[in-house]
Amino acid sequence: MTTLDPLPHPHASSAHALNDQQRHEAFVKDFGVYIPFADFLGFQFISAEEGQSVLQYEALDAHMNSFKVTHGGALMTLMDVSMANAARSVESGSRVVTIELKSSFFHPAKGPLKAYGNLLHRTKSMAFMETKVMDAQGVLCAHATGTFRYVKPH
Repeated sequence: MTTLDPLPHPHASSAHALNDQQRHEAFVKDFGVYIPFADFLGFQFISAEEGQSVLQYEALDAHMNSFKVTHGGALMTLMDVSMANAARSVESGSRVVTIELKSSFFHPAKGPLKAYGNLLHRTKSMAFMETKVMDAQGVLCAHATGTFRYVKPH
């Protein structure tokens, strides 16, 4: 069995690349926790406070489907992370896990996208969420609802 070298981070330019530790620290500073897959996809944190979150994402060629638009799985991940960020924003240091997620796709997602997470209702242990993904022209590309459970950090 051979050991493969790790792939370079897809959003790292050779001239301004952060090393892995710097990128990890920057991600945690913004998102509050490290989510390797969200980092790999290149999600950018805009804000998260009072049950609301905004993330930005622009898919690379490797994140496209056969129609050359953002793959639904990448969009579902974006929506999941945006809802989790919004859920965590109401209590500093909180953590959540996804219990269920329902997604709908309305329009091909191209170019820079923004995901807007929103807390609809919270109990002591659960958060009921929604998110919308909009393109740069303000077109609704996807919507999701999700249920998240608050868990104690390890």
